[in-house]
Amino acid sequence: MNDRDELVQRLFLRLNQSQFQLGLGEYLAALSAVEGGFGQSLEELEDTLKLLWCHSLAEQSQFEPLWQLEIAQISPRQRRKPPFPGGRKSGRLPPSPSSAATPRPSPPTPHPLPLNSPPKAETGVLPVQAPSRLTMAEEPLSLQAYYPISRRSMVYNWRYLRRPVADGPQDVLDVAATIQQVSRQGFYLTPVYRRRSRNQARLLLLVDQNGSMTPFHHFTRALVETARDTGALEPDNVSAFYFQNVPMGSLYRDTHLTKPVGLRAVLNSCDGGTSVLIVSDAGAGRGYRTKDRIRGSIRFLTQLRRYTTLIAWLNPMPQHRWVGSSADVIANAVPMFQMDNEGLGNAIDVIRGQPLTYPYSSSL
Repeated sequence: MNDRDELVQRLFLRLNQSQFQLGLGEYLAALSAVEGGFGQSLEELEDTLKLLWCHSLAEQSQFEPLWQLEIAQISPRQRRKPPFPGGRKSGRLPPSPSSAATPRPSPPTPHPLPLNSPPKAETGVLPVQAPSRLTMAEEPLSLQAYYPISRRSMVYNWRYLRRPVADGPQDVLDVAATIQQVSRQGFYLTPVYRRRSRNQARLLLLVDQNGSMTPFHHFTRALVETARDTGALEPDNVSAFYFQNVPMGSLYRDTHLTKPVGLRAVLNSCDGGTSVLIVSDAGAGRGYRTKDRIRGSIRFLTQLRRYTTLIAWLNPMPQHRWVGSSADVIANAVPMFQMDNEGLGNAIDVIRGQPLTYPYSSSL
């Protein structure tokens, strides 16, 4: 190993001790550059090593004092070596003591930093820097929740349940009737007024409670609250009763099923203008087809039709889940819709007397 290779090796070890991220590839590249003719002088060797090992101005500023320190260590040893007879002189290497014409005072020798281990054993155990791998950014998991209809959609759909009846004070100007009267008489005499109309629609909500309907309690509660509180219907014209699975025997005034009311008493309060909306999964929640549930529901619907035909069924389960369950049979006996924006709109159309737009078919 010549002097330049030794200088490159010592400087390489010292830079690694100073947190330079140099690997075996950088060291071999420096040796190849020296063998290829780069670094014939110390200044050229310094520039070559800077280009190979320093990647920023901060590293260059850190490189220079370490380089001067290594040069200061090599110079005294070179001064102690006898000159090789007939050897080729290098132009810019540090001058030998014999070539100096007059002795000069030697510069003060800086104190070198101690090296912990001999350099020859460290070349084989240099740490290999692991290649950096680009990791894919983790995508946040999308939490899917079944949210068939919003409270705002309920409020919007209830506005269509109207049955205007002119029974208020006669203080609304009827422009069309006034123009017709003027054209018939040939002169204007007095304006024509008509009575103020009121929404006389009456709504009966029958809500299935507990059991498989437990996950939908917040939807049924919002449905009852929006029907009562949004102002589209008169609060006295909205009534809600609760049952479990099949409405028969008794209904309940509260959601905890603790205040029973006879089913016949509830039905006696209905007439031909009462809109009835039943909210139940009809067995589609668990996917069972139960004869008792089907027979009880059909019997109740037959009994209810004696009072009113404005009946619709709102099912919180998606329509494809009805197939094979009790809901599949019951949906053929009453207009049944799934609880979403379109389904609630169709149900309201049915209970206000509009023709059925989307009849149910199990083949859908």
